Amino acid sequence: MTPIRIAFLATTLLVLAGCGSKATPEQTAQALQAFNTIEQVFQHPRCSNCHIPGDAPLQFDAQTPHAQGVVRGPEGHGAPGLPCSACHGKQNLPDSYGPHAPPGAPHWGLPPPDQKMAWIGVPAAELCAMIKDKQRTGGRDLDAMLKHVDEDALVLWGWAPGGTRTPVPVPHAEFVAAFRTWKDAGAPCPGA
Repeated sequence: MTPIRIAFLATTLLVLAGCGSKATPEQTAQALQAFNTIEQVFQHPRCSNCHIPGDAPLQFDAQTPHAQGVVRGPEGHGAPGLPCSACHGKQNLPDSYGPHAPPGAPHWGLPPPDQKMAWIGVPAAELCAMIKDKQRTGGRDLDAMLKHVDEDALVLWGWAPGGTRTPVPVPHAEFVAAFRTWKDAGAPCPGA
């Protein structure tokens, strides 16, 4: 077993142990139900197209490999000479540009290569542990993650993706409320 895998398993066991959560059984049950909503959002193509295990983003609802040979690059914003911003602006283009015009939001890009946060097809317990792992979230604790999913313009784009893209089906306010419920109950993971 590789050192990285051993470290991941040790972190997962600590997270699954609850780390001293004082939630009641009812709060834990509500939190686990709330995590189902979180998982549904994170696994949706609007989120998972950029939270990928490899280095080439996906596109469209069908999650096809990105055209034009686009890659993550050294900081998550594309390869030198072909940054994400070459096509993706700070906002969606007007509908008059057509249904497949490049979407846009501030700081368009992928997570950096050392914090991919890749969750396509990841089991719920592993996704839960990943969200709670500050080393994998760019140093964000759960309060910072809540702020990220509530306020970050690129995250918010998932609910207004423009063109013919399907928005995240869970209303944003419902998603944020679910994240808060889960966090406030000690962020229990499924199967713990």
